[in-house]
Amino acid sequence: MSEAIVYERVGDIAVLKANNPPVNALGLAVRTGLIDGIARAESEGTKAVLIYGEGRTYFAGADIREFGKPPAEPFLPDVCNRIEASPLLVVSAMHGTALGGGLEIALSTHYRIAVPSARMGLPEVHLGLIPGATGTQRLPRLTGVEKALEIMTTGRQIGAKQALDLGVIDRIADGEPREIGLAYVQELLDAGATRRPVGEMPAPEPIDFDAAYDATLAKGRGQISPAYAVRAVQAACELPFAQGVARERELFRELMGTDQRQGMIHAFFSERAVGKLPELKGVEPRSLSAVGVIGGGTMGSGIATACLLSGLNVVLLEMTAEAADAARGRIEGNLGGALKRGKISQTRFDELTSKALSLSTDYHSLGDVDLVIEAVFEDMDVKKQVFAQLDAVCKPGAILASNTSYLDINEIAASTSRPGDVIGLHFFSPAHVMKLLEVVVADATAPDVVATGFALGKTLGKISVRAGVCDGFIGNRILKSYRTCADHMVLDGATPYQIDKALTAFGFAMGPFAVADLAGLDIGWATRKRLAPTRDPRERVPTYTDRLCEGGNFGQKTGKGYYVYEAGKRAGVPNPEVTDLIEAERAELGLTPRAFTDEEIVRRYMAAMINEAAKVVGEGIARRPLDVDMTLLFGYGFPRYNGGPLKWADMQGLDKVLADIRAYAAEDDYFWQPAPLLEKLVAEGRTFDDLNKEAA
Repeated sequence: MSEAIVYERVGDIAVLKANNPPVNALGLAVRTGLIDGIARAESEGTKAVLIYGEGRTYFAGADIREFGKPPAEPFLPDVCNRIEASPLLVVSAMHGTALGGGLEIALSTHYRIAVPSARMGLPEVHLGLIPGATGTQRLPRLTGVEKALEIMTTGRQIGAKQALDLGVIDRIADGEPREIGLAYVQELLDAGATRRPVGEMPAPEPIDFDAAYDATLAKGRGQISPAYAVRAVQAACELPFAQGVARERELFRELMGTDQRQGMIHAFFSERAVGKLPELKGVEPRSLSAVGVIGGGTMGSGIATACLLSGLNVVLLEMTAEAADAARGRIEGNLGGALKRGKISQTRFDELTSKALSLSTDYHSLGDVDLVIEAVFEDMDVKKQVFAQLDAVCKPGAILASNTSYLDINEIAASTSRPGDVIGLHFFSPAHVMKLLEVVVADATAPDVVATGFALGKTLGKISVRAGVCDGFIGNRILKSYRTCADHMVLDGATPYQIDKALTAFGFAMGPFAVADLAGLDIGWATRKRLAPTRDPRERVPTYTDRLCEGGNFGQKTGKGYYVYEAGKRAGVPNPEVTDLIEAERAELGLTPRAFTDEEIVRRYMAAMINEAAKVVGEGIARRPLDVDMTLLFGYGFPRYNGGPLKWADMQGLDKVLADIRAYAAEDDYFWQPAPLLEKLVAEGRTFDDLNKEAA
């Protein structure tokens, strides 16, 4: 017997306790222990087997320590089939989470009981896979096809109540899993219950699987694993159980060999690694209970909302009482959305809006807060004035943070008497929804201030990325480059609408021109004007967008930008004025437009993104390539199944990416300057992922 599974005999019941902390992952020792335990129970003449987990959970899924290693027998599908084939009555008692292989183990037992708080699901699509241990064959036999597909293709967890309603489990009971499990098994034995193997149940009723496949593929914006799940469930309907299991395994292995699986595994591990910085090891963050926010516009209100929802008290400062009232309305609207979605109760809503939130027009009201986040207009002089006021009124040790998107944190810090307390906290709008937080570390920022920035991000449920100081930090600096590439393609013959279409087909949630409309064209306009005095004369900067802004067209908020938006509709139709402005600028510059294929659009756009990202890593603005990947994934709509731009570059081949950049440099050797780090990696035959491993 393996120590990961502890065997116990209680009368006629054999008890198999999973003891593989922290989450009873289904590693080799657990798989071996389950098979050995079933065999021992059978050999000892018991009548039933109870399987449950010690600690905080049932089997929470695969053992991530085995990812990337050659699989070892017994394989999980064989374990599941061995459990189901036992002549004994086999029961699962579930608590915590039963995810992926954990739920597949439960489905292979004959009966299932769970505590009310238990959650379960098949999240394999988030790793670019499908359930590969009989889950696609067993679950539909219990729930029907449509409900099973909903669980598998979304990867979402369901609670015990929903699982009971769907037939995934048989009973809910309060108590410890061992005790409720033993009582349930004994009740079944007393009632003369017989084995009830899910695999022997009738095949589920089929649906139009071709239509479901097409719809799932379209909804996934190019991600293929959810569509593969449709085909696996189709096998459950059309094939005998054993053949369906074989088909599931075939589809699973196909996905294992795809770039999408590589990309999503990279995203999975990088998401967990991004906040772990060697420089913060042993550094304690400062205490945080009260936060000040300056500016109650969309961004400031979103930041305040995020803090409130995370249990922090908030003092929001505005310039006038009217502006403060408007900010309160925005925050209450945000919290009202959380109330409507069931994220908070009415009582909690009332507490947050009446007790946890206070609004003020007096800087002295910030005297006792632990951290202040400034979210005012993106202008250095305005920011310095704010920080001078904060320097005067905030208590010693209070952290002074700027939510600037581009401006120099070192310059802001130097305007105070406490530069060690100053940091950048760059949120993304809407701040209570978007997952990314750039923690921008200035030259003088104290280590415990950096640690506090990451602690805040964790409290708020953000993916926090360390960034150095430069114009735009990690995300917006790279954005400027690939957006400039898109602008160049427009001048040279592509249309904004073809570019948006090509990039959404690649997997981006939105194309760059639709994103610009959403963010507000006035932001880029202000940046271009700010940088104009120091611009290199060789730089190609289109002016047609400035003409658009000069006409008061800033995108969605004004109803017109690159697209025209009808009232109440988020999607727009192409704005014909844009085409006229582009054609006029081409004529003025003497440019003859040429045709672009969608493939060339994607290659150029990605080459610009990768090249600038390599410069960002090479200069230390991002410490690791994975920091860039997580920034683009969580802040800029990069498709998760491609892992991030630098993982995607590795999968394409860095030599091919560099060859593209060098070819484009023949047209414009100012913009297309190959990143030294990219050239170095190609020369050495190494990858960006090699740098991630070195930094681990």
